[in-house]
Amino acid sequence: MPAGIILAGGLARRMGGRDKAILKLGGVALADHVIVALKPQCAALVISANGDPARFAETRLPVIADTLPGYLGPLAGILSALDWMAEHETGVELAVSAPADTPFLPLDLAARLEEARAETCAVLSCASSGGRRHPLVALWPVAIRQDLRRALVEEGLRKVEAFLQRHICVFVEWPVEPLDPFFNINTPSDLAKAEGILGRRGGR
Repeated sequence: MPAGIILAGGLARRMGGRDKAILKLGGVALADHVIVALKPQCAALVISANGDPARFAETRLPVIADTLPGYLGPLAGILSALDWMAEHETGVELAVSAPADTPFLPLDLAARLEEARAETCAVLSCASSGGRRHPLVALWPVAIRQDLRRALVEEGLRKVEAFLQRHICVFVEWPVEPLDPFFNINTPSDLAKAEGILGRRGGR
């Protein structure tokens, strides 16, 4: 069973700089929706986030800040989380990542990503829905962290998809009906739409 990385370090410019991970959807923080989805699928969970970790205190999860200086984006957060896994979860070889603003994640996410990676002998596996790739929803080998560090520090690479393209990566498709499971919340209107979805589903 892989570990899980909840990516909560975005700048949220389209949300007016508000911390999306702690915005409420149905009275529950967005990050908590992701925790509920990932916890049964993962051997361990961490939150990748900069700033005051106290805002996630109620989750009782480790909060891992970027170890590289400067805001280098989600790849830096993934690297720091993989480094933490290597030190603290030595039996874990894989980690699935997902943004904190994707409250409707599928409950078979980790299993399908892991199965596709094994079947194709790929290095990485990544989610897709409706023909659209979601590079932040991916399965990472913990051992890839040295390649990732080199790409960030020595080459200045910032785009997640550009890093995925450097390795054999299999993309796993999910249907978008009745709901795109990777619907993410970037704007206030997205949050309002998610409230409507949640209401129609009668909960999560």
